[in-house]
Amino acid sequence: MIASTERILTTHTGSLPRAPELVELLLAQEQGRPVDAAELSRLMEAGIERVVTRQIEAGIDIGNDGEQPRVGFQTYVPQRMSGFGGTSNRGAFSDMTRFPGYAAILQGRANRRARIATAPQALSAVRYEDFSGIQAECAGFAAALRRHPGGFAEPFMTSASPGIVTTTMLNAHYDSHEAYVMAVAREMRKEWEHIVAQGHLLQIDAPDLALERHWFCQDEPLATFQAMVELHIEAINVALENIPPERARLHVCWGNYDGPHVDDVALADVLGLITRARVGALSVPFANPRHAHEMDVLRRMPLPGGMLLIPGVIDSTTNYVEHPELVAQRIAKAVEMVGDRERIIAGVDCGFSTFAGANVVAEDVVWEKLRTLRAGADIASSRLW
Repeated sequence: MIASTERILTTHTGSLPRAPELVELLLAQEQGRPVDAAELSRLMEAGIERVVTRQIEAGIDIGNDGEQPRVGFQTYVPQRMSGFGGTSNRGAFSDMTRFPGYAAILQGRANRRARIATAPQALSAVRYEDFSGIQAECAGFAAALRRHPGGFAEPFMTSASPGIVTTTMLNAHYDSHEAYVMAVAREMRKEWEHIVAQGHLLQIDAPDLALERHWFCQDEPLATFQAMVELHIEAINVALENIPPERARLHVCWGNYDGPHVDDVALADVLGLITRARVGALSVPFANPRHAHEMDVLRRMPLPGGMLLIPGVIDSTTNYVEHPELVAQRIAKAVEMVGDRERIIAGVDCGFSTFAGANVVAEDVVWEKLRTLRAGADIASSRLW
């Protein structure tokens, strides 16, 4: 894992906008409707090429395939693993219950998007035996990288955490949540190890470590949620057993939606648990108005020695384009909190298209935000070096 040894490097969180034609086929595939496999493959490869090109043009140092072949950042898993079926009924975020006006607005956006609250559930023992999906995705990304030699200083690829899989695809088979999450960890490690074997940095997407306080555990005391976080970190470490910490980074968030977020767990209540993960970097949102102030927590709760921080300095849920000076200020604050400029990589709060058809930020605005990320990092670098 490269660090910001000469200037502030830039990255993002994973998902990037998909073409409408690709969205249609991904949704059809998820819904079990007939899909032209050759056309879907062509659109996936074209999507990867497009987002790789646009990231390089924007000045992103550590980039990926934009999750173009995936219907959702975690809901793609049942398409690659057996044992899932039926429907999970997850209910609503607690803040949507408190603010029905906002819930109505959100529901209006849900006509054409991936299954989120109604994903499949675990009906039998989960198995990861079909590697065709991850192999095809890695091959498509590799082909794009060959067409852009030197375009990224380092490539990364995302994969779902055991915790977000098990809190999204609910358990209807295992005796306990612990048994389920550990079974998923043992199977997901196969995808994680494949990604790293291809030379990519692994990003583990684990919003469960914060988001599930106001969803899966909304009716439980804080201590119950913290115990679940501890279990989910243990599961992550089981899956990482054969992967060096410097080849993995962990993304944590409170949900990538522009809602009230008044019931979000405080970072201070989970940071000490999250940093037990055997990873080389931690990605946390700090640009949104609910959590920007929590960067100060890092002063009194320092990250483990050597762990890099990828602070979100760009909001992924608004079409406002941050001013480069604001981005530079946020980067400078992160450097102050961590105490080492080389351990800061400028990032984005979350993905821009975490589910097919669920874009909140317009695509042309996404690319402008990434260009602004680069511009702000350059300003910060000129002051820090």
